[in-house]
Amino acid sequence: MADLNELSAQEIGRRLRIARENADIRQDDAAQVIGMSRPTLVSIEKGVRRVRIQEIQMLARHYGVSVNALLRREAVHTDLMPRFRKLRETEDAHTTEAILLFNDLIKADVEMENILGIQRRRNYPPARGINDGDVVALAETHAKELRHWLGLGPGPIADIFSVIELGLGIRLYQRRLSSNSKVAGLFTYDESIGACILLNANHPLPRRIQSAAHEIGHFYGTRQTPEVLEDDERFLSRDERYANAFGRAFLTPAESFSESFRQLKEITGKTTRRLIILLAQQYNISRQACGLRLEELGLVKRGTWAWFENNGGITDDHVREVLGEMTDRRDPSKSDADRPISHRLSLMAHAAWKRGLMSEGQLAELLKVGRVELRGIVDQIELEERETDELLKLPD
Repeated sequence: MADLNELSAQEIGRRLRIARENADIRQDDAAQVIGMSRPTLVSIEKGVRRVRIQEIQMLARHYGVSVNALLRREAVHTDLMPRFRKLRETEDAHTTEAILLFNDLIKADVEMENILGIQRRRNYPPARGINDGDVVALAETHAKELRHWLGLGPGPIADIFSVIELGLGIRLYQRRLSSNSKVAGLFTYDESIGACILLNANHPLPRRIQSAAHEIGHFYGTRQTPEVLEDDERFLSRDERYANAFGRAFLTPAESFSESFRQLKEITGKTTRRLIILLAQQYNISRQACGLRLEELGLVKRGTWAWFENNGGITDDHVREVLGEMTDRRDPSKSDADRPISHRLSLMAHAAWKRGLMSEGQLAELLKVGRVELRGIVDQIELEERETDELLKLPD
């Protein structure tokens, strides 16, 4: 068991408060569990009164966490649930599911990095703010500004996920949510853990690309406010209208997108299904996003996309007729999302186990998997490493 004396009373109190809030338990109820008054519990959570080991054991059991997870020195304690609760007037089960998963992924990621001494590189531009001016025009300007800052140039973005993780240093998670979940993405920022994005891996690649660009908008313009993006989002608030416009402008810059359209239309002479399919493929966006962006930029008449929808649409069969084998784009994030633990976390878990920094039980608890499943992952990586040990014998 972790040592109660390794942490300050203030840090233990903070961890207990976060655990209680994440479990959605009131202070009065928690105080009754350990037979004390609410003011005494408040004193514990503020670090004024040091908690006893018996009290922490009872509270941990009530909050659904282990004492080891509460007291382990490197343990990460985030409080995403209370942050998102303040954001939303109503809270449905699917949103709660996504936030809890997001919280667990961040905790595991950061704690494993702390244990292994990994320093995640951040490449954050200053948050811009969106208080002044027309929000759509501001989003267009900011998207162009960030692309220039990242050195992306004016054309299509080949891999927005690499831009997020490697270009900006944002923590990105793509995991499957419930099949009927409306959550498309989540964004949060905290100085201690950095910026984090979760995308619903059930969604097709073009949809996730658009969600990713939307969340980059929140990162760039309104970083301090957490955000939930849903499938049927109406984008009513200034923040959401900004992020929605930013996402479109970031993926399809007005100048290059317009020029790409003109080059194709010079050949076809009119806006056809094939033109939209080719343009959407070029910019890695959905056909709908492509059609609506053309309308927004005044390149086609308003209602063009609705006309296509009412006249047979632009279906997957149409795409296959035009693109053939190119229709099915590689989507490695989908296969990673099907794993119980991502490839990166699996590697870190093996490293922590091999160095004796964490036991199998601690790793299984942190990563939310069974010990047998964890053992299978660790054994597989261990076998692969043994097979490549011969590389060390090659001459320099």
